[in-house]
Order: sequence, then structure tokens, then C-alpha cells
Amino acid sequence: MQSRRKFLTQVTIGTAGYALMPLLAKAAVAKDKWDVPVALQKEMYQAALRIARKNIRGGPNDPVFKKPYLDAAFNGNIFLWDTCFMACYAKYHPGELPAANALDNFYSRQEPDGFICREYRRDGKAMWPKEHPVSINPPLFGFAELQLYSQSKDVARLKQVYPHLKKFFDFLVKTYRMGDHLFFSDALGSGMDNIPRYPEGWKDDGKGLAIKNTPGHTYAYSGLNSVWNKQGRSVDMTAQMALFADNLIEIAGVTGQQADITAYRKFHTETKEALNKHCWNEEDGFYYDLGYGKQVKRMHIGGFWTMIAGVVPKERVDRLVKTLTDPKKFWRKFPVPSYAADQKGYSSKGEYWLGGVWTPTNYMLIKGLQRVNKNELAKEFARKYYWCVAQVYIKTKTFWEDYAPDSLTTGVPAKPNFCGWTAVVPISIYHEFIE
Repeated sequence: MQSRRKFLTQVTIGTAGYALMPLLAKAAVAKDKWDVPVALQKEMYQAALRIARKNIRGGPNDPVFKKPYLDAAFNGNIFLWDTCFMACYAKYHPGELPAANALDNFYSRQEPDGFICREYRRDGKAMWPKEHPVSINPPLFGFAELQLYSQSKDVARLKQVYPHLKKFFDFLVKTYRMGDHLFFSDALGSGMDNIPRYPEGWKDDGKGLAIKNTPGHTYAYSGLNSVWNKQGRSVDMTAQMALFADNLIEIAGVTGQQADITAYRKFHTETKEALNKHCWNEEDGFYYDLGYGKQVKRMHIGGFWTMIAGVVPKERVDRLVKTLTDPKKFWRKFPVPSYAADQKGYSSKGEYWLGGVWTPTNYMLIKGLQRVNKNELAKEFARKYYWCVAQVYIKTKTFWEDYAPDSLTTGVPAKPNFCGWTAVVPISIYHEFIE
């Protein structure tokens, strides 16, 4: 703790100091080729904190959200999976970055049947209709709460939120789990907005859940992705639900809810078996989405949620990791793109989820590699990613929503000053792999 306080109070270097960076780098004893000078590490950390502090909203004068909360500041709305990943860095600064209050904003809007929308407007109303899976983001509340707990050890907090998590889990199982024990979802709701999830050449068959008017007609969501849902199965949503069950097992154990654990374990086992039976492709070394019971041969980063979810059998780990580290697919200059580079539609500029490099999925991958005991690869990946973000920071003096996979540049498009989940890099990855 003493070294951390010293780190946080030291004065950072100014822009002009980067003329000395090559000399500083050579003078330092490099840990590896991805070593970032200490002065730059400190500046990035302080810059991320500064941006994040500016993103604190709410409070007694707010008409809806009465406690100050950390926000992604993407627009005026609050977003579920953004908030969950912000907890991954706010856990190191709970006194000044109120991520717990941000999570509570969602729990406070939970409906009696357990539904929580992925996005709420400033008036507190759900942005998306409950009847369509576009309203559901990656269900990561349990993951976020355990991130906070890893630093706070606040059992009372877990006891407080557990009923909300359990009700939300039950709602998702009841609403989106199919007879094959896999889940369907929506492309935009999945967080990977513009990845085509349907089979090549597919046309609307009228069998999906069609989106109705959104509240206030504030957003138009149309196209094939909006009507591709019940016809398919989402590998990422299914794996995320396995992770949710795994998180609930841990939380139930900590909070004395042992009676619930058996059901969660059964769910996890069934989901693991279903993913490996239906979604795994041995020849390609990857977990695919399904369409009408057949694998949709599109490699997107969602297939890697299986690692952190604990559903990849030991004998398949090396094959999946080989796909991840293939430079023709995912192991690019700026790792890891959201869409494999050797397939139709990939963009070297990013174009959001057609190749963009995103902090939430990269952090998921790092944690997933640790879970499957690929610790050295996790460290190498984390350090390389940190170094790449640092190179763009040197050029732009800020952090970005996403990055381009084949050059050390921002994604196209990408929001600047995004902390937001990108603060995971200068804060969480720093503490966990660089410090």
C-alpha cells in the first residue's frame, strides 16, 4: 500500500518529456519488448483517473439517480455492460470512483419478474422493450460484484445484491434458454453491435422476434440483425450465463446461501455440455454460434467467453488457444480484434466490431487465459496490449473507445477520452501485470 500511495502522489511528466522517451527506454532495464517507461505508466494512470472523475454523475439533485455514480459518459444514458467493466478498475479507487452506486442504479430499476434493461435513459425509463432480446446486455453483474469484492471484502454488499442477481439470472434462464440448453440473443444487445450473426446469405424468414417501437421513438434499430434471434444460438450469451452461474456459486458460498449452489452447479454442467456438443468445431478449434441447429462459420471474439466461463475441457484448451494466437486470425499487431482477420467483412481499421480491439473483451480474454492455466500467455497478452494502448496515448494524449487491429491507431469510429471501460488498461492491467 505504501508503494501505491507513493505512485499515486508522484508528479507526472509533461508532453515535452516524450522527447526523452527513447533514451529513458534504453536506459531502463526492460522486462520484455513490451516494456513501457515508468514515467509514462504514471502519466497514463493519472490521466485515466482524471477522465473517470469527470464522469461522475448523479447525486441528491438528480431527479432519478440520487447517489453519485461512475458513468461511461457515452451519452446521457447508463449502460449495463459498460458499468460492469468499469467496476474492474474502480475497485482500486472505491472512495472516489463510485461503481457500486452505478450498479445499484440498475438494481433499483429491476422489475418484479427480474428483468433489468441493458440501458436506461436519464428519466430512469428503459430504453428498449422487454419483449425483444435487444434489451439484454452480457449479464455480468455477478462478475462485476466479485471484482469489487476482490478488493473490498464487503460481505454485506454481496448479501445486499444477491437477491437482485438471483432474480435476474432466473429471468434470463426462463426467457432466453432453449430446449438444447443454449441461449438466443440479439446482435446489438450482445454488445457487439454490427457483427452479422446470421448464416451467410440468410434473409428474414419471419420466425424471429421482431422489434417494436422503442420508447419515445428515440432510436431506430432495423435490418437483418434485429430479426435474427430465436432462429439461432449465441455462443457468447450462453457462455456468459455459465459464467453468471459460476459467479453466483461463489457469491452464494460467501453469503451463506448454500441451498442455491446445487442448482447453479447443475446449470453450469448442462451449459458446458451443450456448448461442447453443439458449438465446438474440432477442425477449426473454435466455438461457433448456431443457426437452425448448424454452426455459423463466423469467428468472432464471443467464442472466447468459454474460457472465463470454465466450460472448455482441458483437452480442447490448446486447440482454442492456437486459434487465438494465430496471426492470420486474432493475434494481430494490436491484439485482439473482435472479428477474425482472414474472413469476409473484416476491417483493418476496426469499423466497430468488424475488427475493432476492445478493452472489455480483451480483459475477458486475459482473465480467461488465467482460468485455463495459460498464465504466461495471459501476461504476455496483457503487456502487449498495454504497450499498444500506450503508443496511441503518446500520439493522442488520451484513451479511446476502441482501437484498430493492424496499426497503432484508434479504431474507426472511436470516442476519445473514453474511461469508460478503457481505463481498465492504465489502471487494472497496470496493477495486475505491470506494477
